[in-house]
Formats: sequence, structure tokens, C-alpha cells
Amino acid sequence: MIQMQNITVQYGDRRVLDNISCTIKMKDKLGLVGPNGAGKSTLLKIITNDGVSFTGDVIIPKDASIGHLRQVLTAEKDITILEAALSAFEDVKALEEELNTLEKYIETATDYESEEYLEKLNHYSNLTEQLSVLDAGGAEGRAIKILKGLGFDEQRMGHQLDTLSGGWLMRVELAKLLLRRPDYLFLDEPTNHLDIESIIWLESFLRDYTGAYVVISHDRTFLNNVSKAIMEIRNGKTYRYTGNYDQYLTQREEHVAIQQSAFENQQKEIERKEMLINRFRAKATKAKMAQSLMKQLDKIERLDAPEIDTKQMKLRFPTPPRSGELVVDVKRIKKSFGDNHVLRGVDLQVRRGEKVSFIGQNGRGKSTLVKIITGQYKADEGQVALGHNVLPGYYAQDQSDRLDPKLTVLQTMENEATEATRSKVRTILGSFLFSGEDVEKKVSVLSGGERARLSLALLTLRPTNFLILDEPTNHLDMISMEVLRESLMVYEGTIIVVSHDRAFLKGLTEKTFYFENRGIKEYLGDVSYFLEKSGMLNLREASLSVMNTVTEAKKEKPKMDYNTRKSIQNKIKSAERAIERLEKDITAIEVKLQNASFYQSPESEAVLKKYAELKKELERQNRIWETNVEAMDEG
Repeated sequence: MIQMQNITVQYGDRRVLDNISCTIKMKDKLGLVGPNGAGKSTLLKIITNDGVSFTGDVIIPKDASIGHLRQVLTAEKDITILEAALSAFEDVKALEEELNTLEKYIETATDYESEEYLEKLNHYSNLTEQLSVLDAGGAEGRAIKILKGLGFDEQRMGHQLDTLSGGWLMRVELAKLLLRRPDYLFLDEPTNHLDIESIIWLESFLRDYTGAYVVISHDRTFLNNVSKAIMEIRNGKTYRYTGNYDQYLTQREEHVAIQQSAFENQQKEIERKEMLINRFRAKATKAKMAQSLMKQLDKIERLDAPEIDTKQMKLRFPTPPRSGELVVDVKRIKKSFGDNHVLRGVDLQVRRGEKVSFIGQNGRGKSTLVKIITGQYKADEGQVALGHNVLPGYYAQDQSDRLDPKLTVLQTMENEATEATRSKVRTILGSFLFSGEDVEKKVSVLSGGERARLSLALLTLRPTNFLILDEPTNHLDMISMEVLRESLMVYEGTIIVVSHDRAFLKGLTEKTFYFENRGIKEYLGDVSYFLEKSGMLNLREASLSVMNTVTEAKKEKPKMDYNTRKSIQNKIKSAERAIERLEKDITAIEVKLQNASFYQSPESEAVLKKYAELKKELERQNRIWETNVEAMDEG
């Protein structure tokens, strides 16, 4: 396990991490949460030795392998995307040497009950699994599979790495980490640059991950699907809870209520004792009792009131003026960038009061169509018409980067204010958590979350009846995301929103446009309806289904015949029997491993080898069982 002891990080007067001690256990599936600026990324950088100054100790097993997905990356030159992913397999030789060293240690060790020995034994098993995954023979096939899962098509894998944007570079780095399968995997906002399809694929991958991982994410659905425990950083301290994100919220509320009750009860007891001391102190006959009570007070370990940051922005869009019935009419739009044909023959109408979402893989034209509607791009063919009295408000995907870094927060708002809103600028900023001296901060020193809040504040300065929001949740913490979602739910105007956050979109929109194959497919429901309608959680399979419905009439899937069904049932039963037998054999060996005398026997080496083989076979039988159960479900 990784241990952190008395970790403190301080920037000037601000203490980010305050003497924290915590552990990351082997096999942990941990979500790391907290408001923007709480110290989540800082903690990961401390563990991975990524240039953060701190006091305290970090204890990492010497033989542990660590992978860290950072938020900022640089591209290598003269290397293709596939070659970059395959560089993960350069570690195979080093792992083989490490395995040989561990084998020698196990052969010569004498203290079989020590924590070090048990950790090395566990690591030996993990390395055996890692090397079976990283076997160079199938390296390219596995690299291609993971790159596809993260949204790259095979043709693009031959492109140079330095041609990629930051978001696509992040995907390549993530692919390398997933191919290496380190003992401890640290992922800092891995979903920021992924579309819904790739996020769902990553969830599936992490659910089967054999090592430990710690994930920072503001995607609530993602955290629910990949976390078995949550560590919260709050006011410089860490608090650990079992279960996923939703379960953490419930436990946290209960935990805070218990803390508050204990604090209040102690305060009452202290007040009672102090009152008695004051009463008895003046009486000679009661002086001893007063001294006794004072000693009792001195011995009390004072509880602090639970500190909960309840600050959250307040967002309410102005009442929208009434627009015409047809808000935007898109006809036969075609758009290419060189040889990259993004949109072809796209038709779309959005009517007054409708709330619609654009979803689909990155690069399929969602932001391109938004920019055509807002007049930033000109279509190659076709036309876009806004309806009568339509007043659009636009939040760009890179909206935070469009702010002038030389201006202060107050100047940024005043420059965009109307005569009606100029006198309210400071009040509006207060609603978005900019108060006092905060309004005099330069935009250049604001965090990503602060810039996002400022950008949203700008949208409230002028009345709009058509909000066009391209990835508005980027950089927002979960509390701010929920505030934005609630304000959009009650907004009486028309909305187009591009987002990959399923929790944010759920119930927000009544119509979904899925972008695929240079066109769009309309679904009369939200993102959850789309997933249900497609009949699968894997959006990559859903995209194939959408393509088929666009190009040909929907065909009824033939039912599985009796013999095929019977064959699959037999395979499922066979796999179940094998899994049951293997689990019994593995348990029997694990009982032996707890006995120190076992390691002195001549059979120990052979049994350890058998143990690794059994675990590998158990994984294989589980895959067989899953494959056949899925086939039965589909039939």
C-alpha cells in the first residue's frame, strides 16, 4: 500500500493540505473529490513526485509501478499515434527483470509473516498478470483496441503525434497508461476530453482493472460507475467513505450530522461545568469541587465544529423575451475542412421553448454546427436562419480562454454590461462568488473554475431567449454544475447544449441529436432515452446501429435457433463449474500462504507457480462466461 504521513502543503498564508495522513491500498478503486482548489491534483503530484513542495512522508513500496495521467502534456515529434501507444511495451523487459528479482527474494526470504514479504508476494502475482497482458506478441492488437476504445480510427493512428490537440494527446497518454497496467494508476480528470462513448468504454475498462486506481473527476455518473470508495479533501483534511459517489453523499451528510451533534453536546457539557465552577469558586466549602471540575475541563479533548463549505454560486438567467415559433432553421448544411468532410446535408429545426442536446463522438461536427449557427463558421453549402426576435447567448467550448487576461474581473463585466445592468455588476459578481477584493483580480490569475463562473456571469448581463452552450460544465465543480443545471431546467427560453456529462444532461433536454457519419439522428428524449432506445450502454455499438438505420430500412434480428442456444447454455454452465472449481483451489492455496511453515517446504515454489496459473485461468473462464451470457442476452 501507499502511505502518506503528516502531509502539509502551504502557499503563502493558504494551507492547501493540513497535516493529512491517509493510505491507498492495493486494489483500491478510489474517487478523489472536493471543490476546485481543494488540493486534489496537488495530492496526486505529491504521490507521483511531480514537483510539489511539501512536508511529511510518502511511503511507496519499492517494487510498485505507478502511472499518472496529468492535465498538461507535451507532444513528441516524429512519432505516430500508434507508435506512441506501443512505447508502453518498452517496460516489458524491465518488468521481466523485476520479476526475476522478486523470485530470488521469495526463494531466500525467511521472515514469511512480515508486511514486506506479503507485499512482495502480492506484487509477484500482479507482475505475472501484468506480463501476461503486456506480452509483446499481441502488443499492436491490444494497442489498436484501446486506441479505438478512446475514439481513434485505424487510419488516424498513423498520423504524427505532434498534429494532435491537447485533448487528443491526453487520449494517447491514457492509452499508454492503460496498456502498461501499473500497480497504482492515478487519473486526473480523464473524462475532460472524452466524449460519452469513450467515457463509457473507459468505465468498462476500469471495472475490470486488476490494480489500484485513484480518479479525480467532476463527472458524477463516471464516479458512480468506477468508484468503490471516495476520498474527500475538505478544508485541508481528507475523509474516506465506502461506496460510490451517491453513497458518499449520503454517508457524508450522516457523518457531518454526527459531528455536529457531538460538538453541540460537548459544548453543552462544557457550559454546564463552567457554570458550576463559577458558582462553587466563591464558596470555601465547594472550592475542592470547583478545582476538580476545572481539571476535568482541562482534560477534555475539544471537538471542532464540522467545517462545511456551503458557498455556491447563484445563477438565474433573466426572463427571456418572446421569440418567434421557429427559433433556428438549418437546411442542407455541408462543411469540410480540407479533406475532412464533417457535415453533409444536415437539416435541423429547433422551436421556441425546446431544450435539445448534441451528443456523439468528438470530431463528428457538434461544435462545428454550433459555430455555423452562431455565425463563426460559414457553411460550404446550405443555410441557417434565426427566427423572429431571437436573441442568442453563446457559451463557447473555449469560453474561459476567450476572456482578456489583462482585465480585472470587474472590468470584464463592466465592458459587457448594458445601461440597465451596469449598476448591478457587483451584485451579480457576488452571486458568482466574486466578492470584496476578488473583483479586482486579473483574469490571468483566475483558476479554471473561476473563469468558468465569470463566463457564466457574463451570460446574465443581457436578456437572451436562445442559449447555445458548448461544453459549459468544463472546469466547474459538481456543486456549480448542479446550480447551472437547475437554472437551465427553469429557463423559459430555448436551449442547445453540447455536453458529454450524462448526469448533467439527464432530464434536462427533451430532444437529442446524435452526430454520426457526417449527419445527425434525432431522438425524442434525453440522453438516457437515447441509451435505452439504442438498447445498449456501449455508444460505439450504438453508432453502428444509427448508421444502419440511416442507410437502410431497419431489419428484424433473426432469433437464435434451438441448437445454438443450447450450445451457449452448455458453455455458460461449463464456465460456471470451472470458475467454482478454480475459486476453491485458489482459496485452498491462499490458506497455505498464511502459514509461515509452508514456505520452508520444498513444494512452495511449485505451488506459487500453480497459484499464478490458476488466477490466470480464472480470468479466462470469467471472460468465457461473460461472452456467452452476452450472446444469450442478444439472442
